[in-house]
Amino acid sequence: MNPTTILVIFLTYTILLFFITWITSRRATNRAFFIGNKASPWFVVAYGMIGASMSGVTFMSVPGWVGSTSFSYMMVVIGYVFGYTVIALVLMPLYYRLNLTSIYSYLGTRFGFWSYKSGAFYFILSRVIGASFRMFLIVNVLQVFVFDAWHIPFTVTVMIFIILILLYTFKGGVKTIIWTDTVQTTFMLLALVFSIAFITRNLGLGLHEMTRDVFQSAYSKMVVTDWHSQRFVLKQLLSGAFIAIVMTGLDQEMMQKNLSCRSLKDAQKNMFTFTGIMVFVNFLILFLGAVLFIYSDRMGIKVPGRTDDLFPMIAIQYLGPVAGMVFLVGLISAAYPSADGALTSLTTCFSIDFLGLDKRSDLDERQKRRIRYLVHIGFAILLLLVIVVYRAINDRAVIDKLFTIAGYTYGPLLGLFAFGLFMPFQVKDRLVPVVVIASPVLCYFLSAYSETLFNGYKFGFELLLVNGFITFAGLLLLRVKKVAQS
Repeated sequence: MNPTTILVIFLTYTILLFFITWITSRRATNRAFFIGNKASPWFVVAYGMIGASMSGVTFMSVPGWVGSTSFSYMMVVIGYVFGYTVIALVLMPLYYRLNLTSIYSYLGTRFGFWSYKSGAFYFILSRVIGASFRMFLIVNVLQVFVFDAWHIPFTVTVMIFIILILLYTFKGGVKTIIWTDTVQTTFMLLALVFSIAFITRNLGLGLHEMTRDVFQSAYSKMVVTDWHSQRFVLKQLLSGAFIAIVMTGLDQEMMQKNLSCRSLKDAQKNMFTFTGIMVFVNFLILFLGAVLFIYSDRMGIKVPGRTDDLFPMIAIQYLGPVAGMVFLVGLISAAYPSADGALTSLTTCFSIDFLGLDKRSDLDERQKRRIRYLVHIGFAILLLLVIVVYRAINDRAVIDKLFTIAGYTYGPLLGLFAFGLFMPFQVKDRLVPVVVIASPVLCYFLSAYSETLFNGYKFGFELLLVNGFITFAGLLLLRVKKVAQS
């Protein structure tokens, strides 16, 4: 498949998104941008969230990850189910009762100014890093297969991609994203199914035979019983539960879509429906990963050193032009939700939590919209810079690095919200930033020296839980006798 064909596919898909944007963003207000006028159909949000939660990282990195971790990631996914249940039954009722636009304003009500700003800061840090990792993965494919052929620098490729996202999220925000996510989820799922079908056909097998080969291979191993391992089953289950809680329930991007539903009941139906679909789709992605490695084994294809590149390499170079086109549409479909939602939620968080735009009675709607535009552009530039820097230092599977970073940046949010929900105390608010900075630093040293300190034990994704516990313990030390008002 030549670079011109790939570019045409990319531009055609982008035009489709702009058409949806044109329909959904007409007469959009600031309220529509932030929470979709609280009129989003729950089933549309649930389906679209699959694409937003998976992103290009899951689409490309998880299949490549199967070579070294088999199906052990499925234990994390099962842990997600417990986490999403907590979100639906504990966090969502709180958010709807307080009628929140930014979920971090809860920390201001519960503890005070510094706790509020600390929570919002950690979200911005987490989302900038996470969104940059996700976007890098997709933009790098476009660079390798399209723009390198025309000697266009990587920085220019990133700039083009971000400008496109900036343009179609500029007006509609959440009101637009819930519909574009739905289209993108559909194309991503079709790409997974068709990719498996193409590989199975090329090997001269039927679906039944391929399924048998996958489950008879070493790749299908799900449960790791060695407690020293980073993939130990209990670590995976616990990590999955808390990753879901922090990366969805305590994440403005994901909750912003849920808060756009008409009612709490609709939002909860959305979350439970999303959970069921999400388990199936993650299993499908792992199945695809095993299929890719079986195909490379039987066809004598050398697996690239960076296994994130295995899926695009096989799809584009070995399966023919139709399979390559299907892969690219799926990749682009997975790429856009991780970028548009991140940019919208970052704009919302900064506008509400740091600029107080929703409370500025001295500004009219047009002035608020102008400020929001400037914030939107500012974060687009920041994402551009982080992606370019990340490309220079990337050396691991993106999904692995993403969850590792989440352990450090989301841990303080977990501790703050857990303490606020389950403890009756107030805290010395001005000292909270000290605790939320010290906790990730301490976790870094625990992780670096864990094998020496804990008889060979290696921290995996459960570092998130440790980080949250340390933050919780620090807040307990800062408690005051005054009982929090409900």
